[in-house]
Amino acid sequence: MSEILDQKTQLLENLKTYFGYTSFRLGQDDIINSVLEGNDNVVIMPTGGGKSICFQLPATVLPDLTLVISPLIALMKDQVDGLNAIGIGAAFINSSQQANEHNEIFTEVVSGTIKLLYVAPESLTALKGIVDNVSISLIAIDEAHCISAWGHDFRPAYTKLGFLKNRFPSTPIIALTATADKATREDIIKQLNLPNPKEHISSFDRKNLSLTVRSGTDRVKKILDFLDDRPNESGIVYCTSRKGTENLASKLATEGFKAKAYHAGLSYNERELVQNAFINDDIQIVCATVAFGMGIDKSNVRWVIHYNLPKNIEGYYQEIGRAGRDGLPSDTLLFHSYADVMQLQKFALDSANEEVQLAKLDRMKQYAEALSCRRKVLLSYFGEILEEDCGNCDICKRPPKFFDGTVHTQKALSTIVRVKETENMATIVDILRGSQNANVIEKEYQNLSTYGIGKEASWKDWQQYLIQMTNQGLIEIAFHENSRLKLTPLSKKVLFEKQKVQLAHIVTKPEKILSAKPKTKKADTLFEHLRELRLRLSREADIPAYQVFSDAALKEMERERPMTDDDFSQISGVGKRKMETYGYDFIKAIIDFNKSKRVSPKSKTPTYQVSSDLFLEGKSIDEIAAIRDIQPSTVVSHLCKVHESGTKLPLDELISLEDLKAITKAYAQLEETEALRPYFDHFEEKIDYETIRIALTLLKVSQ
Repeated sequence: MSEILDQKTQLLENLKTYFGYTSFRLGQDDIINSVLEGNDNVVIMPTGGGKSICFQLPATVLPDLTLVISPLIALMKDQVDGLNAIGIGAAFINSSQQANEHNEIFTEVVSGTIKLLYVAPESLTALKGIVDNVSISLIAIDEAHCISAWGHDFRPAYTKLGFLKNRFPSTPIIALTATADKATREDIIKQLNLPNPKEHISSFDRKNLSLTVRSGTDRVKKILDFLDDRPNESGIVYCTSRKGTENLASKLATEGFKAKAYHAGLSYNERELVQNAFINDDIQIVCATVAFGMGIDKSNVRWVIHYNLPKNIEGYYQEIGRAGRDGLPSDTLLFHSYADVMQLQKFALDSANEEVQLAKLDRMKQYAEALSCRRKVLLSYFGEILEEDCGNCDICKRPPKFFDGTVHTQKALSTIVRVKETENMATIVDILRGSQNANVIEKEYQNLSTYGIGKEASWKDWQQYLIQMTNQGLIEIAFHENSRLKLTPLSKKVLFEKQKVQLAHIVTKPEKILSAKPKTKKADTLFEHLRELRLRLSREADIPAYQVFSDAALKEMERERPMTDDDFSQISGVGKRKMETYGYDFIKAIIDFNKSKRVSPKSKTPTYQVSSDLFLEGKSIDEIAAIRDIQPSTVVSHLCKVHESGTKLPLDELISLEDLKAITKAYAQLEETEALRPYFDHFEEKIDYETIRIALTLLKVSQ
């Protein structure tokens, strides 16, 4: 027990030292604790949600090697470079290396210098010498959806990974992916032979991504309009064909954009040159087939465009997830056309699981044609219900006209109930419309009480209404069960609890094309100056710019203007190694910029003092966090720092007497440790970190 507590205390220290964060993102803590307890885990977490830390951080405290199965050389190299840059020993094994390189890596693994070893599933046989001579503390399987034929990027080599649990029965396995529906999750567990894994399914809601869909007419013109307002931002345009990537890249280059094509028809060296140029900000835009992106951990991709309709929602969701990994606002734009659908249907007809692929394509088409909040569509597909509209998609920003569709919905849901949730959408529409086709008559559906009760609407209108109901989370489509329609907990509220449903009128109207805007000049802001400094330092170190600092970190520097080592260390993403490596350059750049703009350092109130002043004005923790656009935990940290420095604040107003007494008692039992995690565990997670921090500050100052 004490060993686990020591590990958890060390984890928080390592989180700041290596990664520069003072607290975990939602869900990370539970996953990491489960790993340390020796459990197998299946983690479904959106791109940018922090999946990698769930195995990289435990690797820093586990005694032996962490083995990471990863599908692409680029993905492995990117993560290994990032780990080495922050002081964590890591390496990768792949087919492009020579035998002597493998031997050097094996020597470092045996010596314990390397904590994480990355390998592609196809190269596992090269590790026989390693696994026979080195203990393995943890096995991580990244992009785990590749193991399942139900997934959107099936890799046959992944299906052989089931032997790992047999070979290492006592070693915990953590399987991670950004996108997996219920069928894919079940298949991952089955294929990996995981007897009783803990499942962690994070929210799929990427609030920072705007969602927009446009018709496929005049795509190049619309893209140029889109880019004219984003001249200095990095982005990806996904195209179905290789020729399409080359044509679009050429057109964009003619318009003055730094754009290159990327597809499987290029040689390995050509693809690597394009990828590295994009990662290092030498080019702004990559026009690519879906072969591009899985290996990209670039945090400052500000937009993603789909020139053609993707073949399924999983792939679409993962691809748009490559924008805004740093949490800053980012844009997505999807074009769709009838021609795209026809082409994708032809591709699906040649696939091994034709029926499932066609059903998923149909769901993708429904998303593109949705008349209700698009984020609701995405989340409902993954089994997550969003009660309120998102306000950050084109439908929410320009909503269609709605009517009370409760009766329509009740008719449809009642029909689904009467066929015992066994039929697909087309059959439900046939029953509602009173169709007399062979399928309906053969199954005697003409005898149902709901037969023909929807004759007032056309077949196409009913289809659209059912799509809207699905998009609102009222109906679930079981793709792996002949696409039968099923009720959800929300649909039962409509049937039995008088909950109202709004449906959009089916209207076809021409789409306006935005007029071109003049290209925006690069702004003379501190953020742009810091971006230029980051680019120069990254080129000197021969690493991607985002591995120096993310855009989010630069934005925080611009906002907080840190001019001392202590203040700079408070920036999210600044760990010990980065403070030592880059602190001087960035602090100097901030001071120089302030001088050039005649901003006196004295005019900048320390960030923690701003929080303190607002608190003394009577503002609550949440109000201060909202005003300053920071986390409540950061506000508490600021107040505690001010209190500890000698300026007494009424912190006792923020904690109950009962909690203070309990923590005071635990303070003695835990030998007056100031680490927060032991108290959190001691109280079985019933007292939050902020309350513990406040109590420890009061105790420390009172001594």
